[in-house]
Amino acid sequence: MGIFDFLTGEFIDVIHWTDNTRDTMVWRFQREGHEIKYGAKLTVREGQAAVFVHEGQLADVFTPGLYMLETNNMPIMTTLQHWDHGFKSPFKSEIYYVNTTRFSNLKWGTKNPIMVRDPEFGPTRLRAFGTYTVKVSDPAVFLREIVGTDGEFTMDEISYQIRNIIVQEFSRVIAQSGIPVLDMAANTADLGKLIASAISATMTQYGLTIPELYIENISLPPAVEEALDKRTSMGLAGDLGKFTQYSAAEAMTSAASNPAGGGMAAGLGAGMGMAMAGQMAQGGPWGAAPAAAPPPPPPPVEHVWHIAVAGDVTGPFSKAAMGRMVTDGTLGRESMVWTQGQDGWIAAGDVMELAQLFTIMPPPPPGA
Repeated sequence: MGIFDFLTGEFIDVIHWTDNTRDTMVWRFQREGHEIKYGAKLTVREGQAAVFVHEGQLADVFTPGLYMLETNNMPIMTTLQHWDHGFKSPFKSEIYYVNTTRFSNLKWGTKNPIMVRDPEFGPTRLRAFGTYTVKVSDPAVFLREIVGTDGEFTMDEISYQIRNIIVQEFSRVIAQSGIPVLDMAANTADLGKLIASAISATMTQYGLTIPELYIENISLPPAVEEALDKRTSMGLAGDLGKFTQYSAAEAMTSAASNPAGGGMAAGLGAGMGMAMAGQMAQGGPWGAAPAAAPPPPPPPVEHVWHIAVAGDVTGPFSKAAMGRMVTDGTLGRESMVWTQGQDGWIAAGDVMELAQLFTIMPPPPPGA
């Protein structure tokens, strides 16, 4: 060590760290021979923590504030150094600054599809991706379990491990949730909270926490999505006959717009469209089974009649009973009758449905 470096180490008594990289999690304070002057000023800014490592052992941890490095501010260091009698010489220790702010907009995603048993589609595969936020919750644990002696530890060095933990817990939560695939989009917020809660115990062992975890998308394989789109299209089409006509018209339009085929292509398109429509209607090779015949209409409701005689109402009587009454003479053309839906009482001879009953018997001979 040169004389200039020695003097610099002796007289520089301000220790601090400013970071403009946005991805550095831990930075070791650089000092020739790691010599720290007794009584030096230590500055720890908001969003930082300073951890002292003395002779390979974790010592004091300083939260945001301005400190003078003396025995009353460094109880663990004082015990390790046996500074009970006012030691004033420089001491050799490593100072690690830990960034305790949130590292946001970090990506996670499933590298391979996840097999799940969907209650509607059966066994299927899912992919998912999203973002998360990570924060150092315990600087001493993080330094001991993850960083070690790395003088500059960045977020990239641990992000891959965190992504693996998230994907593992995502697979487990999705498999146990029983939520149908079509309903997962409405439950992404709850699923994100479940996953963040599931990985919190593992993150605590690293001295980290996951304040936020978002699921941006859950997708099906392309083949399943294509089948789902066809199913949705059929549901929107509704009437199969109208859908067939629409498909035939689309085929005709495509053939007519083909510059290579010209008019012949238009004719072929029309013919193919009509043939396909006929085959589908008859259950041919392009269609499914023939459509079932429509059910017969319900039988007409038979009217029943009421008869008013001298202020009294009798009935109801069926049309057959009314015919027998005409035969035995108890019902005449002038008898007042009523049935449901009729506007008031009407003479039986004026009711079209009953008028034919009076023509069954021949009328009296002429001159009678």
